[in-house]
Amino acid sequence: MLRQVVVARPLILLVLALCGPCTPDAFAQMELAGSWVGRGNELTTGTGLPVDFTGIPLNEEGRLRALTYNESQLGMIERQCQGWPASYLVMGPFGLRIWSDLEPVRGTVRSWTIGAWEDKPIMTIWMDGRPHPSEYDMHTRSGFTTGRWEGTTLVARTTHMKEGLLRRVGAPVSDRATMTTRFTRHGDFLAVLVIIEDPDYLAEPWLVSKTFQVSPTTVPAIGPPCITTFEGVDPDAGVPHYLPEKNPFVDELTKRFGVPRDAIVGMPETIYPEYRKKLAPARP
Repeated sequence: MLRQVVVARPLILLVLALCGPCTPDAFAQMELAGSWVGRGNELTTGTGLPVDFTGIPLNEEGRLRALTYNESQLGMIERQCQGWPASYLVMGPFGLRIWSDLEPVRGTVRSWTIGAWEDKPIMTIWMDGRPHPSEYDMHTRSGFTTGRWEGTTLVARTTHMKEGLLRRVGAPVSDRATMTTRFTRHGDFLAVLVIIEDPDYLAEPWLVSKTFQVSPTTVPAIGPPCITTFEGVDPDAGVPHYLPEKNPFVDELTKRFGVPRDAIVGMPETIYPEYRKKLAPARP
């Protein structure tokens, strides 16, 4: 009996060493790998009109920059392939292709990867406990992301993103912004909640969510290459923009749909239910 205990003890220690990360949270982890497509019943991109910052709590600096933006900038050859920030995974029309990379000895997930598209960067979510780099390190479109499990929800934190747009009509996001993404699987559905905090352009955190479902067909892991071409923007005309207080489209949403101007330009108070009390009663 004593010999059996002595022999078994090293085996137990070996199992414990190999199963270091086998915490209750580890056993609760959900499988995220596979192809996911948007359900198509959520509007995350706005109305498509030139000035629509509804639901985005811009501060004064962010509002000023957003209203000077002209979408014709996207037609400039040097900007056609600049891509979109990491938040585009819920703002864009594409599905998600997710796969994992395993640690070869313990078999634990070292990282999750979300595939790219022509104008959407690939995102790697590191799960091995590595720290975020210095704030002065290189910034990219996809940023640097680490993840951890909270029960059955994968929580990812992204830093080191290049400045870009929260919405293609000009709402800006700076290179000091951080993004928290929560991936929660419910059967064949995957809920993705993005929380963006930006000390330069947002008065408070901005939340946007999107629901995906399992796809019976494969979602591409990469997209076609971006190829620039002349799109009608004179390269000698400078960067298309509007001067302050000169954006001709700022009242278009009000005239067409009766949306208050404060909501259109992203005043923070308009994202809360209490703002409804300030609205005029709807006409019968």
